Amino acid sequence: MTSESGIFVIIYLLTLLLVATEMVPMSVAALIGALLTIWFGLSYNIFSYNDMASLIDLKVIGLLLGTMIVLEVTYRSGIFHLIALYTIKLSRGDPRLLFAITSFTAAGVSMLLSDSTALLMMAAAVITISRVMEYDPTPYFISAAIMINLGGTSTLIGSVSNMIIGVESGLGFTEFIKYLTPCEFALWVLTLLTLYFLYRPRLGEKKPVPEFNPWENVRDMRFFTYSALLLVIFIGLFLIHESLNIGPEVIALGCAVLALAVSGIDPSEVFRSLDWETIFFLSGFFFIVGGLEETGLLLQLSQGIFNIAGGNILLAVVLTLWLSGLVSAIVSNIAVALTFVPVIKGVHSFNPVALWSALVLGTNLGGAATPMSGIVCVMALNALKREGVDVSFADFTKVGGLTTLVQLGFSTLYVILRFGLVG
Repeated sequence: MTSESGIFVIIYLLTLLLVATEMVPMSVAALIGALLTIWFGLSYNIFSYNDMASLIDLKVIGLLLGTMIVLEVTYRSGIFHLIALYTIKLSRGDPRLLFAITSFTAAGVSMLLSDSTALLMMAAAVITISRVMEYDPTPYFISAAIMINLGGTSTLIGSVSNMIIGVESGLGFTEFIKYLTPCEFALWVLTLLTLYFLYRPRLGEKKPVPEFNPWENVRDMRFFTYSALLLVIFIGLFLIHESLNIGPEVIALGCAVLALAVSGIDPSEVFRSLDWETIFFLSGFFFIVGGLEETGLLLQLSQGIFNIAGGNILLAVVLTLWLSGLVSAIVSNIAVALTFVPVIKGVHSFNPVALWSALVLGTNLGGAATPMSGIVCVMALNALKREGVDVSFADFTKVGGLTTLVQLGFSTLYVILRFGLVG
C-alpha cells in the first residue's frame, strides 16, 4: 500500500467512525470525508479538478431523487395508510393473525416506500391497534422494523443500496425480481416464523376489533385516484424500461415531474419532506470511495478476495454475502454497497450475477441486526420509547441478530442452488 492509498484509507475509516459514533450526522461525516478526499486527491494528483464530477454517479442520484418524489406524493394521497388499516380489519382481533398481517404488510409496503416512510406509516397503525386492543406494542414494532428492513430486497427501488448496485451492475428492475424475489418471499415466511417463535408469549389474547372506516383518511378522491394511477405507471415503466432502451433513472425522474405536475401539491412542501440526509450522505461517500478506487486499492482488494477464494466462485459468493451482511450490521448499508461495488466489478467471474445477488442480499439483510444497524431500527425504538416502552440494546440484538443469522444462512443456500454453484 502506498502512502497515498494509506491517506485515503484513513479518510474512509475516519468517516465510518464518525458515522458509527454519531459524533456528527452521517451526511456531515460523508461531506467531511469528501472534502478531505478532494483536498488530498488534488494535492497528490490522484485526479484532476475536472475529473472530480465523474466521481459522483448522477444516475444513482437521479434514480433515488425521482423515486423519493414519486413515493412522497403518493404517500400524501393516503393510499398506503389505507392498505395498512385494511390489514388490521382482516385480523379480526386475533393477535397471531394481526402479527402475521402486520409483518407481511410492513415488508410489502417497504418494497415501494423508503424504510423510514414505511416505518412511520406502520407505526401509526401499530400504535392505534395496541392502544385500542391493549396489546404489548413491542413485538409488533420490532417485528415491523425487521420486516421493513427485509422488504424490498428483490426490487431495484426497494432500498438505496439496491439502486446503487442496480445502476453499477446493469441489473434491471425485472432482473432483480427474476433472481431475488423467490428468496425474498421465502425469507418473509422464515423471518415471520422466527419472530413468532421469539414473541409468541407476548402477543396477547384475542379481542373484538372496534369499528373504524379505513377510507376516512382519504380526503381527496381525485388526488387518490391520480396517485394510484401514477403508481401503476411508475411500476409498469420500470418493468419495461429495458425494452424502451432508457435507464431507470429516466423513468424515476420523468414520473417525478409528472407527479408534481398532476398532484396540485406545492413542490416546496414535497422537497422539504425528502430524505436529503441520505442524498448528501450518498453524494459525499461517492467521493470517498472514488478516491479509494482511483488509487487502485479497491482493485487490489477485489483480487485479494478472489485469491482467498482460490478462484472458487462458490467461496467468492459466500464471502461477499457474509462480509457485506455482517459489516452492514455495523456500518450503513449504503456505505457498504458503495465500497463493495468497485470490488466486485474488479472480480472477473463467469457468474457475475451470483456475486451481485449476494451483495444485494448481504447489504439488505444486515440492516436490522442491532439497534444501530439502520435508521429503521432507531426509529422503531424511539417510537416505543414515546409509548413508555424501553427496549434494551441486548433485547433488540437478541431478536435482530438471530433473524439476521437465519436470513443470511438461508440466503447462502439459496444463491448456491439458484446459480448452480455446486458441482
